[in-house]
Amino acid sequence: MPEQQPTEGTAAVPADAERQERARRRKRMVAAGFYDAAKSERWLDSPELAQVNTDALFAGLRWAPSPDIALPSLVRLIEKHPATAERANRGDAEFSMFRLLGSSQALGDFLYRNPYLIDHVLDSHGLDSEPELIATQEPSTIQAEDIEPQIDPHDVEETPHIRGYSGAAGGKKLDDIDEPTAPLATAYRTDLLEAVGANPDDERPRASREMTGKDGYTALRVAYRAALTKIALVDVCSPDPVELMPTVGRHLADLAAATLEGALAIARTEVAEGLCGGLCAAPARGASVDALDLAIIGMGKCGARELNYISDVDVVYVIAPVPASELPEGVEPLTEQDCAQIGTELVHALTKAIMAPASEPPLWEVDANLRPEGKDGPLVRTVESYVRYYKRWAENWEFQALLKARPIAGSAHLGEKYARAIEPFVWESAARDSFVESVQAMRARVTDNIPAAQLERQIKLGPGGLRDVEFTVQLLQLVHGRTDPAVRTKSTLDSLAALTRASYISRADTEAFSRDYKKLRLLEHRIQLMHLRRTHLMPDRAGEQRALARSLVPAERMGTLSAEQMLKAWQKLKRNVRSLHERIFFRPLLAAVSTLSRDEVALSDQAAQDRLAALGYRDPRGAMRHIEALTNGVSRRAEIQRHLMPVLLGWFAEGVDADAGLLGFRLVSESLGTTSWYLRMLRDSPAAAERLCQILSSSRYITDLLEDAPTSITWLDKVADLQPLSAGALKAEITSLLSRHEDSADAMRAVRYLRRREILRIAMGDALNLLSVQQVCTGLATVDECTIGAALALAEREEVKAGERNEETAPQKNDAPQSDSQEATGENPEEGQRNPLLTEITVIAMGRLGGAENGFGSDADVMFVHRPVEGADEKEAQAQANRIVNRLMQLIKQPVRPAIRAERPLEVDADLRPEGKQGALVRSLDSYRAYYERWAETWEFQALLRARPIAGSEDLGRAFVELIDPYRYPREFTAEQAQQVRRMKARVEHERMPHGADRTRQLKLGRGGLSDVEWLVQLIQLQHAHKVEGLRTTSTLEALDTAVQTNLVAAEDAEVLRDAWLLATKIRGGNVLRGVRQSDLLPTLRDALEAVARWSGYTPGSARQLEEDYLRVTRNARKVYERLFFEGKG
Repeated sequence: MPEQQPTEGTAAVPADAERQERARRRKRMVAAGFYDAAKSERWLDSPELAQVNTDALFAGLRWAPSPDIALPSLVRLIEKHPATAERANRGDAEFSMFRLLGSSQALGDFLYRNPYLIDHVLDSHGLDSEPELIATQEPSTIQAEDIEPQIDPHDVEETPHIRGYSGAAGGKKLDDIDEPTAPLATAYRTDLLEAVGANPDDERPRASREMTGKDGYTALRVAYRAALTKIALVDVCSPDPVELMPTVGRHLADLAAATLEGALAIARTEVAEGLCGGLCAAPARGASVDALDLAIIGMGKCGARELNYISDVDVVYVIAPVPASELPEGVEPLTEQDCAQIGTELVHALTKAIMAPASEPPLWEVDANLRPEGKDGPLVRTVESYVRYYKRWAENWEFQALLKARPIAGSAHLGEKYARAIEPFVWESAARDSFVESVQAMRARVTDNIPAAQLERQIKLGPGGLRDVEFTVQLLQLVHGRTDPAVRTKSTLDSLAALTRASYISRADTEAFSRDYKKLRLLEHRIQLMHLRRTHLMPDRAGEQRALARSLVPAERMGTLSAEQMLKAWQKLKRNVRSLHERIFFRPLLAAVSTLSRDEVALSDQAAQDRLAALGYRDPRGAMRHIEALTNGVSRRAEIQRHLMPVLLGWFAEGVDADAGLLGFRLVSESLGTTSWYLRMLRDSPAAAERLCQILSSSRYITDLLEDAPTSITWLDKVADLQPLSAGALKAEITSLLSRHEDSADAMRAVRYLRRREILRIAMGDALNLLSVQQVCTGLATVDECTIGAALALAEREEVKAGERNEETAPQKNDAPQSDSQEATGENPEEGQRNPLLTEITVIAMGRLGGAENGFGSDADVMFVHRPVEGADEKEAQAQANRIVNRLMQLIKQPVRPAIRAERPLEVDADLRPEGKQGALVRSLDSYRAYYERWAETWEFQALLRARPIAGSEDLGRAFVELIDPYRYPREFTAEQAQQVRRMKARVEHERMPHGADRTRQLKLGRGGLSDVEWLVQLIQLQHAHKVEGLRTTSTLEALDTAVQTNLVAAEDAEVLRDAWLLATKIRGGNVLRGVRQSDLLPTLRDALEAVARWSGYTPGSARQLEEDYLRVTRNARKVYERLFFEGKG
């Protein structure tokens, strides 16, 4: 198209000038957004554009998502309707026309086929029409006679995402009326019925005879597409298309419903007058057509009023004879067979009106395959026939499909009757066997059936697609809608909002799901709009992807979203949707709730007390008081508690002590107050909820810890958080704590609180059987080591500060200038100041702490070693070491303010030091050397087998280990020494065994208990560790493993010993955490034994099994011990 008209006499443009002009034009095309300027350029030279100003044209084309498509469509429309050129000359002012033509080639083709509609459609102006589109998204409803509309819906201010007024009875919202709504009386219904010559006010509208056959089909389809084009015009011009998407979906569904009504009007005339041809040919039915009521029930997206631009419209058909009292005179009532025959003919005829060939192409497929028995079942049924089928034969997926069922056309009364009849089946379906699991499996099958080549391009069915959102929402509705009418909604977004208001899904999750769902639906809409083809695949051609990206953003942001950015954002969106879907859709809580009876869900007093007693609660009335305290009120917390409680009660009952579990849950819940994350985690993470129930019913001690440190509950949502922290992580955290607290008491309180926190972490992991016995022991030992190390660091810090203060306050011996000798030697008086620390100290762990075999509540057996720094006075160093160690002991044991709830302070025991309680609390390294050379006895060398440096000077720790190794790993261990060990073992059993205790049940000193295994292993170490380096370990089980590898102990014997040690340790830990006084005894009472069994990982009801296992294992361990300890090599 020329830029300007040449005048007479103008010289011919030289070839190079023409090339330059063409280059400038292509550059301008690229700037306007053309993808293939070379291909589209020829359209600019079309004669139809001769009267169009170039600047105006490009000003308009820049608004088109695809100028490559908009330009040919514009040229063709000008060809058919020359006045369109005037629109093109208005440029920006007609941006809506360019937006439409660049968004949909199919709608451009429709206007080309029907040019008389061009002005009618384009004059509606997209932006100006958007408020009207939103205002009419909730149109009036044809109601039963007893429900008369009182409120004009157009006078009601609407909120797009909250269900508004659909008409009202007695001043009430229809949403508040129990009756299901009947077909919608929309402006679309009026327009499409009038388009086929039918009277919208007739009870059973019929098309005029002239509007039957292909003429009627064409008129109906043209009217439909004209309305569709107006909706699309508003959509593509919207400043916020994502938020407008739900409104567009509602209008598309209402338009489809109106089209079915128009098709039914054509069908009535054709069937009545015998005008159906071809395979549908049948005799004229005359007035009999008026003796039949037929209701069309929308399913799927049409039923939910969230339809796409092009989609199958899923329907089922309901028929019923009109009562004789309502028939005109002379018209006979229909028999059941006549109803079925005429109803089937009507369905075939209305389907042809929408799908059969005609001058205007078919609209979409009318799909009745969701009817009972699918393609093999009859097309039409009575309400009674549907009810019989759903009672006896329907499968789970059919009830899920019914969730969206809504009368959309035909007889309003019959549609309402059908809706009432099927509603109970929908909401009771979740109680069917394995319903939740079957729905979850069906979603997996949908994904599995996607062709591999399409999987990554699927917007609807693939992972992270629309189906993930829809299946999630539908499953939540079906499970909770059994007892909660508030969530019995149709559309996905309405349902998400309802589920959030009822607290079944968090606000954050709803916001994310809703946002991402709308974006996915907009993506789907734009893809389908281009060619009006039913597709859910992301385009794979670069040009189509670019046009799609441009169509997704508002006009004023045109060009700000590239195809690459769009694809990247889509991938992220899919990941977000998939993550939410997997977390919510596969909640075990859903399956648990779906199996509860109505009484259990409702928690009525009597039903609840009976249920509690049956579950094993010892005090059902007390339990009811806890439940009432948790669930009373109108707060969101109480609402969530009401949903959770029925399932939690069952989980408490599966634990050790159901009553204690429920009480603990109340205490923890009350301590957390209105904290939002707590109940959200329980609702959205069933694994965490079940773990909490198990813990609270297992240990009152853990409950006490949780009550004061409730944020620890967050660990339950992630197994990794229940693993003990490493020594490095703990030391780093403690270092940070000490640096933040100048006062030693405050710092030590923080460290002790950290110790309590970490004991809680390990106890929770142990209670849930997520940790091995060795992990528990090592974790507890690490916590105590770090605590002792922190106390030592604080005591030394205090000593340094005290020394510095003394230096500052000490009187100067003389104030004279430095002596000549000082100046001559270059001494700096600051460098000559004394180091406040005169000695270095190390802490040596002994006993269980040394072996890293701590239990809950274990003492910390230690010895303290010091070594004066070079040049320090030994007496002063000893005095300072005493002060530091005494302060260390004080910091660990003294009460703190405020007190730490449920703290079990660490008991530090230094009695294994030389000379025991009579000896010095801390000795120098040289003193230890002298003692072990001259005075130590065999049992003391045995005790050194567990010695391990854990805090303080690492150099001194290594020096101490070098000192003691020759004594604990002697070059020769004599028979006499071995005999001394055996005598000492016998003496310990005799003197320390509690009076009257059952030796077979004593975990530590009893038959085959911890002591037997440990003394046997230690004897082997004393005898062989000098030669076998692997035996030089403080760990009992590691030494036992080495003994097997070196043939000192048979593998089968070692297995017996290991099993006995592990089981006794596990039971002992459980006893301590359960608060049992005699923690070293296997209980005898049945309830206590059952609790120990559950703690030890046995299934419910295994008390006797645990008892038998323990007695058998320890009996066998004692036999191995006696054989090897008294008769072994020595």
